[in-house]
Amino acid sequence: MDFGQLFAGFNDTKVLIVGDVMLDTYWWGNVERISPEAPVPVVALKNKELRVGGAANVALNTAALGAVTAIISVIGADKDGEDLIALMQSSNIDTKGVIVSAERITTNKVRIMSRNQQMMRLDAEITTDLSADLEDRLIASVTNYIKEQRPQILIFEDYNKGVLTKNVIAIITALCNENGVITAVDPKRKNFLSYKGVTLFKPNLKEVKEGLNLLIDQISLSSLNEIHLALQQQLQHHISFITLSEKGVFYQEGNESVIIPTHIRNIADVSGAGDTVIAVASLVYAATKNMRLAAEMANIAGGLVCEEVGTAAINKEKLLTECRLLLNTM
Repeated sequence: MDFGQLFAGFNDTKVLIVGDVMLDTYWWGNVERISPEAPVPVVALKNKELRVGGAANVALNTAALGAVTAIISVIGADKDGEDLIALMQSSNIDTKGVIVSAERITTNKVRIMSRNQQMMRLDAEITTDLSADLEDRLIASVTNYIKEQRPQILIFEDYNKGVLTKNVIAIITALCNENGVITAVDPKRKNFLSYKGVTLFKPNLKEVKEGLNLLIDQISLSSLNEIHLALQQQLQHHISFITLSEKGVFYQEGNESVIIPTHIRNIADVSGAGDTVIAVASLVYAATKNMRLAAEMANIAGGLVCEEVGTAAINKEKLLTECRLLLNTM
């Protein structure tokens, strides 16, 4: 595999992400005493940092790898939304399809951090489904983008915040299938079995157990094959790609199924690792149609971002170096 040529080719790949975007706010400080008012630590704040999260973090990862990246979502008419749009635009993410609505607020997850440890998280969000009017506007935005830009792949990024309703999922999936656009999904429990007919379905093991109401003690290739068949009966999808935490990743495409072990890392934070995995797997599959390669590279990328504190985009040069080092026999 000529990884240099593959990475250069990402610049010609168009990716559209649809789903729940959010702002990640980090308040960094030090803890030196316990509050006299209550048995809680007092954090002396030093600085504040804004990052993109949720579906926006998936877009950040594909853009960081050089792909032509656009995102379509719904945010609030608020300062958090303005900050989020500015952050995405500064990372070469096309935000023209993002809908601003006074009906919603922009999801903001505020993390209080001390010595790289999370002390507390505060969530500001609305999680109810979009109204019928916002559904129509979102679907129209996606339809226009697909017809005008012809992306190779569309990634559904579901965080149960209400943007991806059952109606939105069904209509956009049908639209993609009609137009030859690959679809990849990072699901959550609420709409877990709504993604019928997609190309690539990427839950983690916990989400699979919850979504299918399974009790699994031992993870093996045979048990994961059974999970794939159970998913296929419900979804009629093409590829199952399941992340297994410290055990690595599993994929099944047709009769081909493999567990790919994780690579040893110094883990600092697992936040956003799933976003990186779906981003890299989707982009590589769209560019090559090689799921083994996509799974191998996504597995490496997920480990790399776990070495960073907080949500972070994959470093293109680091990933290229690791792929050459670890996958040079492919």
